[in-house]
This record gives sequence, C-alpha cells and structure tokens, in this order.
Amino acid sequence: MTINMPAHNGKNGHHPPQDVPLPPTGDSAIFDPLSVESLANQFYTAVPNGSGVAAPAGTQPAVETIGTVPPSEINSSGMSGVALVGNLVGHSAPASAGSEDALTAMAKQLRSQMLTANLEANLFQAFAQLEPGSHSRETAVALPTTSASSDALNVEALKEVAQQMYAQIPQISPSGIPGNSIPAPPRPTSIFPLSEPDLQRAFADAGAQASHSPVRETPQPSFYFLSPPAVENLGLESGAIFDVSAIRKDFPILHQKVNGKPLIWLDNAATTQKPQSVIDALSLFYQRDNSNIHRGAHTLAARATDAYEGAREKVQRFLGASSASEIIFARGTTEAINLVAQTWGRKYIQPGDEIVLSTLEHHANIVPWQMLAQETGAILKVIPVTDSGEIMQEEYARLLGPRTRLVGITQVSNALGTIVPVREMTEIAHRHGAVVLVDGAQAVSHMPVNVQEIGCDFYTFSGHKLFAPTGIGVLYAKREILEDMPPWQGGGSMIRHVTFERTIYSEPPAKFEAGTPNIADAVGLGAAIDYITRLGMSNIERYEHQLTEYAIKRLAQIPGLRLIGTAPHKVSVVSFILDDIPVEQVGQRLAREGIAVRAGHHCAQPTMQRYNLTGTVRPSLAFYNTCQEIDTLVEVLRTIRFR
Repeated sequence: MTINMPAHNGKNGHHPPQDVPLPPTGDSAIFDPLSVESLANQFYTAVPNGSGVAAPAGTQPAVETIGTVPPSEINSSGMSGVALVGNLVGHSAPASAGSEDALTAMAKQLRSQMLTANLEANLFQAFAQLEPGSHSRETAVALPTTSASSDALNVEALKEVAQQMYAQIPQISPSGIPGNSIPAPPRPTSIFPLSEPDLQRAFADAGAQASHSPVRETPQPSFYFLSPPAVENLGLESGAIFDVSAIRKDFPILHQKVNGKPLIWLDNAATTQKPQSVIDALSLFYQRDNSNIHRGAHTLAARATDAYEGAREKVQRFLGASSASEIIFARGTTEAINLVAQTWGRKYIQPGDEIVLSTLEHHANIVPWQMLAQETGAILKVIPVTDSGEIMQEEYARLLGPRTRLVGITQVSNALGTIVPVREMTEIAHRHGAVVLVDGAQAVSHMPVNVQEIGCDFYTFSGHKLFAPTGIGVLYAKREILEDMPPWQGGGSMIRHVTFERTIYSEPPAKFEAGTPNIADAVGLGAAIDYITRLGMSNIERYEHQLTEYAIKRLAQIPGLRLIGTAPHKVSVVSFILDDIPVEQVGQRLAREGIAVRAGHHCAQPTMQRYNLTGTVRPSLAFYNTCQEIDTLVEVLRTIRFR
C-alpha cells in the first residue's frame, strides 16, 4: 500500500502529491519501534517555542535531550550517529504496536502541522524505511481536524496527535531517557541544544538530500540530521567563549538547592559530577545488556562483552596507548598502584633498592610503596618541592642512582594543583634504568594525556575523577612489562587452563582481571570519555585555565587569605587558609551557603607538613563551573572573616 499525501501550499512553496511505499500489512508486518520513536521525537521538537510538547496526562514533563545511541545499540541495529530528541520521561508505552491505518492517518495530519514543508521528505523517508514485522489493525486513534493547506501551526492539534503517536510506540528500552528513580532538573537540555534555526537548516538539508537521492531500504533508519553537532558549533575551536550554560544542563545534580541555596560544586578534585549521558549509559546497560562477559554464548553476553571491551578501546585511544591489551580495569587509582606494587614490585624490588617518590604524592602513591619497602627492605627517597609547590629538579636528579628501581610521581598534585613535568622526569629516570609510574588521577580531567609521549611504564587514573562512575579505574602498562608481571589475584577469567597440579594464565589484560569485573561502570567510563571527547580536551583545558586565573585573582583580594601552592603551571585546584580560622570551620560555613569544597589534608599529609599545615580549604574547579560561582565563593568568604 502507499500513503498519498495531499498537496501543501506552505511558506516554502507548493509540493505535489507523492506516493510512498509502505511495508506489507497483516499479521506478519509491524512498525519498527525505534523508527517510530525517532519520528515521534521529531514531532515533539517541531513546536516553534523550542520547549517541546507537554507529556500526556499522568506522565512526567517532556525533557529535551540529545543522546547518541550507545555502542551496544549501534552494534545490534546497524545504526550510526542516531540521536533522540525530546524523549518523554516516565511515559509507559503499550506493549503492542499501533495499527498501520492509525499511524498513517496521524502522519497525514502531522504533515500539515510541521514548521516547514521540507520536513515532508523526512516523513516520507521514515515511513518508507519501516521494517516488516507483525501488527494489529484494531487500534484506532481519533484525530483533530485541521486544514492541510494552512500555514499556521496548530500547536494544540500537534500536541494531541503527537501524544497519540507516542502512545502507539511498542515498549522498548529507551536511549537517553533517565529512569524514574533518577531525578532530573525541570528542563534540562542537551549539550548541543537545537534552536529553531538549527531545525530549519536541518530540515532544509534533509529535503535537499531527499530530492537528489532515492530512498534506500535499511533495517533501521538513520536520522542523520539528529546526530550531535560537531564541537565547532559552539565556537570552542574558534576561540569563542566556552558555552558553560549549555554544558551545565547536561549535569542533573547541579540543578538543586542545598540548605536553601543553589548548589555550587567546587569539590571536583575529590569527585566529579556525572553528565546525563553517563547516567543513561548505566541505566541502559542494566535495562537491556546486563550479563556476565566473555564466557557466555548467548546474545546478552555478547552485547555486554562488546560494551566492556569497547570501553577498554576508548580508554586506549584516550590515553594514546599502543594497544587495548595494555589497559587493565581496576577499582581506581589506589587499586591500580597496589596491583603494580604487589606484582612488579614484589618480583623486582630487593633489599637496598630505592623507590623515589615526591612530596606531592597522594597517600595512594605512598602507602603501597611504603608497605613494599617494609616487606622487602627497600629504601624510600623523597623529592623535595619549592615554596610555590614545584618539584626541585636538581634534587630529583641527585636522588637517582644505580639502585633506583622505581620512580612514582603524580602528574598533578591533588592538594596544590601543580603540574609536574612527568615526561622530562621519566626520561631522566630511564637513563638510570628505573621504571616510572605516573599517578594521573588529577590530570586526565584537565589536560590531554598521551602515555607514549610521556614514555612512562605505568599510568593510573580513576573514573570518578573523569565524570564517570565510582568503582572503576585504569592501569596502563607497557605490553612487555605486563607479560613479564606475575598475576595478582587468582580466580575465574584470568586463566586458560586449570588442574590441581598447574594453572596456565591468560594473556594480559585478562591475566590481571580475576573474577567478574565492574562491567557497567566500565561502560559508564566509556560514555564519560565519549562526552569529554565531544567537548574537546583542549577546549576544557583552555576554559579551566581562564577560570583558575580568575579564581586566583579574586581570592587574592580577600584580606587574610593565603594561597597555598602558587606554581605558575597548575590546574584548577586553589588551596588556601583564611586567617587563623580552622579549615573545617570554613568548609562548614561554605556548606551552609550551598558551596561544596574540601577542607582537610586531602590525603596528602606529607604535602601539608611541607607547609607546616594540617590542612587547607580546597576549591577545585571543572568545566561546568562559572565565574559567578567563584564570585559567590568570595562573597561568602568575606563574611566568614568578619563574623
């Protein structure tokens, strides 16, 4: 059968009737749910005020989002770059599909209600590509009557019809839709919000393509004009101002009040907040892909394995590693460093050998080596730092010698924000035959990292510092080192063959991932990497540098405030003390105003001792923070001083 669409005299001119073939009808045909959902999403975003259409009665409000279909969805459907706009939150669709006649009638009605006639081509294409299946003809939908030739947009009619359209979508696992248990701000929008001009251009492009190219039948339609725009659309690469107001709408947790005040999250060095795309990736995994990996022959096991190993490949590209087999998943930086100490360290550190660390290290890069030194009789040596918080390079060179086995250094100080020249320090260590472990927990969210350029032997970071879930982290190690290292934990997954007499271990990375791994959070880490890659790490670095300079300038104007850690090369960590007021009291006072900072020793007590302090107040910034938030911080700090 065909849909015969009447002529339309819209503002873009007259369009003759067109016949578009539809799939066979009867019990063996069904509308592809993802196709219908994508089409319905277009209807929802066609309202000219850009606010979407209210959800049907009894549902939660519509949420304007753009979220790409996760890799697992793409792998299973063949889709590429699909984005769903204006999804309904909490709307439960019936389990059975709507009738072809009802949907066809709605398509005719909606055709006359669109912003431009150019959308007609997309409507034709969407219905021409619907996949055969089975459906019922019994569902009927009442349509409002409007004039097909009218240029005016009947918003109420569009609402009613679009809501009925959405009600006919079969129950599927949505992409980019928060679960009912996940709170969302009243009206979050995408990182790349589509304005009406954006839609006009998109529809025009779609119409041009439809007029020059024949409609191709594919298993799933790919609405290319709904794909996330390139980062250049925000003007970031061109040097324009970073669009932080759009970015913030992707982070639901930021849209709340704490103690009656808008939340100002300045505790990013402790943990970062998660964009909606990461939250959705976790939810979607548990909704449709949850399974153990590698050993299962069924479909969900294959999808979960693809998602997990796909995340590993994303980490590889993110760090610039030469192979995904050099990436080991761990619970975080702490576990990754312990893994190295308990495998490589136990094998190669002997009595009298030397382990060189810096004064700037987090406890996670001190205690494991201290434990190993006590066990083996090795010696810890510490690199001093200047008053501004920089590594004393000459002293570092003097500490290295023929017994130096390992240098453990942070790339960025979590307490001071100092950027450590890890590439140069790695080169020096290698001249002495030492291996180098770099703690990148505080670096990966602020600057581009390439482990091959650094030349380090090990590199670690934690997902929760990178806008990803807690409980997932990464150890990078050179392939030849991993092959030489003994396993740490024994169990399933890390073996090739087991008898009571002998065990043959798997190749890396499986050799170091015993048992069931943290699959979902690895997928979440992959989604976080996708998110910040889409933003552009160079854009993040540039914006945060400007924000940090502004924060330092404003804080320095407060009488009695002393900045701790004033190295010229630093990321967005600004530690300070305020007169003789205990840092915990300052932190509590800020918390009452909705401002979250860390106050204490920051798991870096040796660093604090270097400055004769027990702790500092540490605001730490991310790309979703603003100058206005810094101004509020400064205003509150001024009131604390004079209380």
